[in-house]
Amino acid sequence: MPVPRRPMASPAISRLCGVDEAGRGPLAGAVFAAAVILDPARPVEGLADSKLLAAARRERLAAEIRDRAFAWAVASASVEEIDEINILQASLLAMARAVEALGVVPGEVVADGLHAPAVACPARAVVKGDRTVPAISAASILAKTARDAEMRELDARFPGYGFAQHMGYPTAAHVEALRRLGPAPVHRRTFGPVKALLAQRTLPFVP
Repeated sequence: MPVPRRPMASPAISRLCGVDEAGRGPLAGAVFAAAVILDPARPVEGLADSKLLAAARRERLAAEIRDRAFAWAVASASVEEIDEINILQASLLAMARAVEALGVVPGEVVADGLHAPAVACPARAVVKGDRTVPAISAASILAKTARDAEMRELDARFPGYGFAQHMGYPTAAHVEALRRLGPAPVHRRTFGPVKALLAQRTLPFVP
């Protein structure tokens, strides 16, 4: 996982912290979140919702964000936590962890979507914030690129599922691999297709 940039003294920083997650919908892998406080003196051009950007463009922007942001951090919640407390709560937990890892207390946290994490500063949710608030756009890019990197690592550890191609999302190829190979330890047991296969008790499963 990337190491968060520790902030240095900088004047006139509002400390508005954008927060977003990546990986609520997949059947496998952790859910990731990022927190970013942008530096007005070092702007990053071209910020947008990570889902609207080509992979190569996301990677370039992620490098710029890590270099130019006043502060940033990436965190995650594990598959086990997702299955234990549900994906929404796990996403909020990952967001809170990212904010806590910043190394500075934000003036305000703005999170994409309908829910804001429980953090030690004012926080609010912004619907479609990843398209309208630059700091949230930046967070969405860091969360997405960090999670994609993790899924590529899982692809090497668990060959045959195609994690590097579908990133854990329930594509036809992923569901077919699930049926053929059975769930891997990194699959979310409480998610429909995985839960249904486990209930059948006819396919191999590695606990």
